Order: sequence, then C-alpha cells, then structure tokens
Amino acid sequence: MDREARVFAESHFRGLEGCLPRRVCPKLDRVDFIEKPDSFSYADFFKGYLLPNLPCVFSSAFTEGWGSRRLWVTPSGKPNFDYLLQNYGDVVVPVANCGVREYNSNPKEHMPLRDYISYWKEYIQGNYSSSRGCLYLKDWHLCRDSSAEGVFTLPIYFSSDWLNEYWDALDVDDYRFIYMGPTGTCWSVNICGRKKWFFFPPGQEEALRDCHGSLPYDVTSPTLLDSRLHPMRDHCSPPLEVTQEAGEMVFVPSGWHHQVHNLEDTISINHNWVNGCNLANMWHFLQQELCAVQQEIIDWRDSMPDWHHHCQVIMKSCSGINFEEFYHFLKVVAERRLLLLAKGMGPGKVEGGKGTRLGPEQAAFDIGRIAEVLESVVAHPDFQRVDTSAFAPRPEELLQQLEEAVAATTSL
Repeated sequence: MDREARVFAESHFRGLEGCLPRRVCPKLDRVDFIEKPDSFSYADFFKGYLLPNLPCVFSSAFTEGWGSRRLWVTPSGKPNFDYLLQNYGDVVVPVANCGVREYNSNPKEHMPLRDYISYWKEYIQGNYSSSRGCLYLKDWHLCRDSSAEGVFTLPIYFSSDWLNEYWDALDVDDYRFIYMGPTGTCWSVNICGRKKWFFFPPGQEEALRDCHGSLPYDVTSPTLLDSRLHPMRDHCSPPLEVTQEAGEMVFVPSGWHHQVHNLEDTISINHNWVNGCNLANMWHFLQQELCAVQQEIIDWRDSMPDWHHHCQVIMKSCSGINFEEFYHFLKVVAERRLLLLAKGMGPGKVEGGKGTRLGPEQAAFDIGRIAEVLESVVAHPDFQRVDTSAFAPRPEELLQQLEEAVAATTSL
C-alpha cells in the first residue's frame, strides 16, 4: 500500500463515522474482468474493489506461472489424475456428498485421495452418474498437510490476509482450501475446468429467505417462485452471473451471498480471508451470532450458572470463534504490525508481487482499523464479562498502544 491509497482508505472509513459500509451496493449489471497484470496494481485493486466491496474476475494471465496449472492439468485441460495420485494419493481428504442435504449443507466423510480419484473416474465413465451420488472434495487443507511450494503463488492483491496470518502464527490451522469434483456440483482460482457463479449483493439475501427465515439451498431452484414459501423473493434483483474459465481468479467480497456450480470436471484453490477492510463486518457478525445464541437459550438465563459463559462456549462451537478468541486474533495481528512499524519495515515480501512489500503504510492502516474495532470490543458488555485477567497485554493496554501508534503514524 502506498501513501495515497492509505489516505484514500482512511478518508473512506472516516466518512462512515463508525458505521458499517452500506448494505446496498451500487446496482451492477456485470462483474469487471481484469485482463493484464502489468497494468493493474495493488492500489488499483484496493481502491476499486476491496474498499468498495465489489467482485471482480482476474484473467488467467495472473496465474499462468503456478505449478498447479502446469502439473495438475493434462494437455487437454482435464485433471491430471496420474500426477495427483503419485504425489498426494495417500493424503486423507474431506469429501462431501452433494446429493444429501443435512441442515442446508452436505454430510462429509474422509478418505484417501486415491479412493476419491477412483470414484471420480468411475463417475465419469458412468456418464456422470453413480449409486454413491455426486461426491465433491471440499476444504482440503493442502498447505497444512504438506508443502504447497510451487503449487501456487499468493497474489499480491490478497497479501493482506489476517486470517491465515493468525493461524500460521499459532501453527494449528489455516483457511486455504483445495476443491475438486465432477460437473454438477472468498478468492477462488480454477486450476482446470469451468464454474458458474451467482452473486447477490449484501442485503439481497434477505429477500431470498423462506417463510421460516432460512436461505435457499439452491438459488436456481423453482421453489423460489413459490410466493407462499418465499414471500420476499420479488424484492430480490436477479443475481450477477459469472462463468469462470480455467486459470481465472474470482474475488468474492465480504457479505455477498453466492452459489457456485461446476460446469466441467474442476479443481480450484480457494482462500477465506479477513483484513482491515472487512474487520468491522466480522465484529458485527460475531455480535449477531452471540445475540442469536443468547436468544436461543434465554429461558435458561436465570437458572443456568455462568449463563453468559455458556453462550460464549456455544457460540464458538457454532461459529468457530467467540469474543475471547476474537481478541486474541486482534492481538496477534496488532502486535505484528506494531513490531513492523517499530522496525520501520513492512510485513514481509509478497510472493508474486515483484519483490514488493506491504510496507509501513499498510501496517499503519491496519493498526488504525484494529484500534477502532478493539475500542468497540472493549466497551461491549458481553466482552466485559469475559475473564481477561490472564490476558497479556490486557485489552485496555493494547488499545492504548494502538491509539499511541495511530497518533504517531499520522505524519508517516
């Protein structure tokens, strides 16, 4: 990030006056296609798509140097089963059954990749049909299971990736996934195959809900035309549709409801991520999640010992994170940014970014975003009920450090 982009971003958030970015985006009739890497900078992406929270598609030129595009794909553009078997055949991977629905999702099982590829070959030979249903390899943490060196290069546009930075620091998890599967079945890159995307801008998903408040399992289902089941459907605009070709990269903005269909046998690499641009959205989501849990067990509030603590436990079970872990997430990223500013350097080299760094301007911007959200966290009544006596530093102390850093970097 350069000085101009930082000033632009800070002005953008000051204009929001502490509120979330507006839920209704400008009406779009298409998703922009970014053709040439040489004429599209990080600042272009940051100001044009990340800050305004708009989707875009990057051409295959952005990923042409990836090892996976060369090694995982046959000359005819199909999955290279022989290479995958030779290099990853014994790795146990998660597989979802797309033909079975459980609570608006698909049940998963685990199997060696060689068994999944054996199924996939049989599925293709059976004219894309099997008595086992349509199985889809989903959420394989390749980077966690083995070295991903040469498989892909993190694009500079997605280098400010706090979620994976946090989990890498703890060395226990990550949010980098491989998906594989036959036809029928956020940034996301197609290594091979084609996908059809349906995008709904933030807020539009509310009109998709059925009379019970649930989102549809399939946004293309004819049941959405039933006004008794989906009484608000007429208030929802048609989705933006994108066909993603092999090698292309889709940026999925925060809060955009979307659905994806494989049009061919497909392999893709996907990252979930959070950074300073959507941190406030994450905090807002967590508050909503806690309210939902509290409402669900409100009848036990007076009779259950440590009711508030149990709400946090249930929230973490459902969402994967609660207020305590959210603080630790903020703390890890904040301390790394403070250290980088103290050393007068950026968060490290960005692979694939011509040796550039995120730089002190990015670190200063990040610190400002964390300080604003942490101030809200510290003031929240339910966070004040969390036992922070063993936290180091204490939340109030970290907030003070951040506010001092913000004041010191105004002239950076």
